[in-house]
Amino acid sequence: MDYPKSVPSVGLVDGRFVDENPVAGTPGSLIPAVWGNSVTQEILGVITGGGLVASEADTGQLYKAIQSIVGGYSPMRSVVTRLVASKALTEPELGLVLIDGGQGAVTVTLPAATPGLGVRDVIVRRQDNGGNRMVIQASGSDRIRFHTHLSAGGYPFLVLMGGGDWWQLRSDGAGSWWPVGRFDNTPLGRPFFETTALLSPGGYGALNGAVMKRAEWPWLWDHAQLSGMLGTEAARTGNEGKWTSGDGSTTFRGPEGRGEFLRVLDEGRGVDSNRVMGGFQAGSTHSFAMGANGGGAVGSRWTDSLAAYGADTREDPQFLSGLSNGGPIYPAGTNYQMDAAGTLLYTFKSRPRNIAYPGRIKLI
Repeated sequence: MDYPKSVPSVGLVDGRFVDENPVAGTPGSLIPAVWGNSVTQEILGVITGGGLVASEADTGQLYKAIQSIVGGYSPMRSVVTRLVASKALTEPELGLVLIDGGQGAVTVTLPAATPGLGVRDVIVRRQDNGGNRMVIQASGSDRIRFHTHLSAGGYPFLVLMGGGDWWQLRSDGAGSWWPVGRFDNTPLGRPFFETTALLSPGGYGALNGAVMKRAEWPWLWDHAQLSGMLGTEAARTGNEGKWTSGDGSTTFRGPEGRGEFLRVLDEGRGVDSNRVMGGFQAGSTHSFAMGANGGGAVGSRWTDSLAAYGADTREDPQFLSGLSNGGPIYPAGTNYQMDAAGTLLYTFKSRPRNIAYPGRIKLI
């Protein structure tokens, strides 16, 4: 497009328009039809190129068309797609994809990351908090390149967990979708406490020793294998804080933390030696002399001695042996220091005052 330099017409100076000059007697410019038509065609080319149908009544079409064209060449287009069921996304639907899985499990398949698709972005965001499984699946042999420290090629799918959970993915035109951003980047497998009974969005589950399928959580199974704390189901008792290999072929189990205090692993310091990561440790047993039988106590009964100070006298009810405080022997033939009514207990396990919060673990 240019001024009509080559078009002979009255009032044009080197193809540029001029005003009429009555003093000099020179006329103003007359717009040549060929130029006026070419200008109109240039504008129509932008409008139709932006996917619009030209309309005489709409004077804002050029602006709309430019927005559409610029958006089409941006990785993140101004498109909002809403889904309530499983679907394979098409190229025009890439943008912000809002997914409601309240009616059941949902699988959303991404377009193939081919050279034809090029560099494109999509944000997939979960709307509901119903707990149904929601999978974002790559097409064919494509991969989503997350947790590449566990698998260099990434994984064929990811899951959205909890209302508000989202991932932003970018195609590279060569078979991969790369995470650009996500709701929560907390490292995989990290345990922590929560102040709500609900599962927060971002990829969290309960720290409850759940059995999971390897095919549904491949990155988590890879993490367990490389963690240094993977055990077997047969050896789980006393090692409940470890991952286990489940049935040995299709499942695995996460760590159990419910009702337990967590302790920092010694790792060679020598304060809490010979401990293995994820291993259980019983509470320390302390001796206590009471009443006339042992002396030094306020009363003759356990409850007389410690209940007034807030002790839970039934924390660990059991016969305990090997004591030397001179109490009665019961049952007969043993060295358990307890009377027949079970009221004189000469040992106890201590614990600090505490508050219980739900335990959670990062699953993706």
